[in-house]
Amino acid sequence: MDYQAIIRERMGDYRYIHSCNVAEEAVYLAKLYGCDADKAYIAGILHDITKEFDKNEQLQIMRDGGIILDSVQQRAPVLWHSVSGSVYVQAQLGITDSDIINAIRYHTTGRGGMSLLEKIIYTADFTSKERSYPDADVMREKARRSLEEAMLFSCQFTLQNLSKKEAAIHPDQLHCYNDIVLNRKDKPI
Repeated sequence: MDYQAIIRERMGDYRYIHSCNVAEEAVYLAKLYGCDADKAYIAGILHDITKEFDKNEQLQIMRDGGIILDSVQQRAPVLWHSVSGSVYVQAQLGITDSDIINAIRYHTTGRGGMSLLEKIIYTADFTSKERSYPDADVMREKARRSLEEAMLFSCQFTLQNLSKKEAAIHPDQLHCYNDIVLNRKDKPI
């Protein structure tokens, strides 16, 4: 299946370039860390497939998939595309690989107990080559040393940013952070 052509029809130029870059970065990280590069490409290219869909369309996709949004998700439409995207790739593209589905589903918040592929997609979304936020190069350097180090850095940034705005923090993000901190081998608790 030509996933690149599929996403091209569903998103604008910036999002399309970003998705291609995330797929490229995901393949690089997969090879670096010993993950299936084909699965990394598929999850990377499709991770934002519903990001530019209308909010009502995203809600309908989730309802059709039996998804009930929790209280944080209900008030944070920015999180919807990962959930709706995971449902969409199953229903519309026939993807049945749970690791790919979960990599798409948790690429925005992370979660505790992430698979290697999930960590790669989460990280690749932050480190794709068009990203130019402050410390993007620091994040890329960390990603090449340790996925967990990069994820910890991104979690700290996200948690600080959300708390400064007095925005709700999704429990999956907290579980992701705690999982990394509690399982670090280089630093005792």
